[in-house]
Parts: sequence; structure tokens; C-alpha cells
Amino acid sequence: MIFQNREEAARLLARRLSAYYRNKHPLVLGIPRGAVPMAKIIAEALGGELDVVLVRKLGHPSQPELAIGAIDESGKVFYSDYAYDIDESYLEAEKRRQLEIIRNRRAQYTPHRPPIDPKDRIVIVIDDGIATGSTMTAALRAIRARQPKKLVAAVAVASAQAARAMREEADAMVCLKVPVEFYAVGQFFKHFEQVSDEDVIKILESQEAGVSAVG
Repeated sequence: MIFQNREEAARLLARRLSAYYRNKHPLVLGIPRGAVPMAKIIAEALGGELDVVLVRKLGHPSQPELAIGAIDESGKVFYSDYAYDIDESYLEAEKRRQLEIIRNRRAQYTPHRPPIDPKDRIVIVIDDGIATGSTMTAALRAIRARQPKKLVAAVAVASAQAARAMREEADAMVCLKVPVEFYAVGQFFKHFEQVSDEDVIKILESQEAGVSAVG
């Protein structure tokens, strides 16, 4: 299966999730940046509330796209198997760098409010795809620590390794495709344009404006 774009993948995920979570006012959390437009579509389809969960992968020193772990907004770190031989000074510098990016994004994305509290709620964490699973694992653990009623992972595509890991971390998982050969998330999308910080800010501002209008 090749998705036309993130919108198509989001609508397919929403269709799968609707049977269980529609009109139960779930909290739908997108992992910035690519998953946020998908989370918006899914939140609207389910009658849920939209926000972001901020995590960043820690890149390998010689191959930045390879995740050796991930860090969440509180500074907690999850390490993957690829981190076993990495110099400690590099790890500390990479953690500081990624945490600074997270804090800057929070200041940009939701400057006038704290993150929406997931306690005692159905929470659905969205990503467009997961390769190693480090980022999604960090996101799920960060939300789990805040005591949701139920924690769901929903992704368009995942490697077999990542899919297994997510089933252990989440109470439920929806994944549209687990291919035998997985090289990069983008290979499963015909159109896979980059999502900017400005795009995320507009989506979150429109969500907040809609909530204010209803209130």
C-alpha cells in the first residue's frame, strides 16, 4: 500500500479508530511536525480534542537520521539498541540540543496555555510512520506517566520491530501497514511534503479558536 499523502492515511486511520473512539472525546496528540495535520483530521472525525506531544529523537553522531533514542518534554530519555557504543559526552550534548528544540517548540506552539492534561482520558498518539520506534516510545511513556484512562498508538506505517514495541507500550495500536522491507517512512507516501513549524502553529491556533467559539 502506497498512500497518496498524509491526508489519505489520516482518513484511513480515522475510519479504523471511529468504531471504538468516536464521540468519546478522545485527546488526539500529534507528534510534530508531520503527524500534526493527520492528528487534526483524526480529532475532527472522532469528535476529539487536538494537541501535540513533544518528543525528539537523538541522532547517531555519524548518521543523524538514525535514532539512538529519544527525549521527552520533561527530559526523560529512552535509548534504543543503537546507543550502546556512543560516547557519553556526545549523548549529553545531543540531549541538551534536542531538549532546547522541544522547549522552543512548546513556546511557539502553545504560548498561552499548558499542554492539555491527559489524565483519565482516552489518548490517541498519532505519527505518520515509525522506523525504530524510539520517538513513539518516548511519547507513549511520557503520556503514560500522566495517567490516561487508555493509551492508543495510531500510525500509518511501521517497521515490524517498531510495531512489536508499540504493542508493548500502548493499550491498543492501529497500524495500517507493516511492510516486510522498510527503509524510510517516506517510501510509503506518493507525496510526503515537509510540514513546517508555521503549519503546526496554524493548525493549533485554528483548533483553539474553534474551542473558544464553541465555549
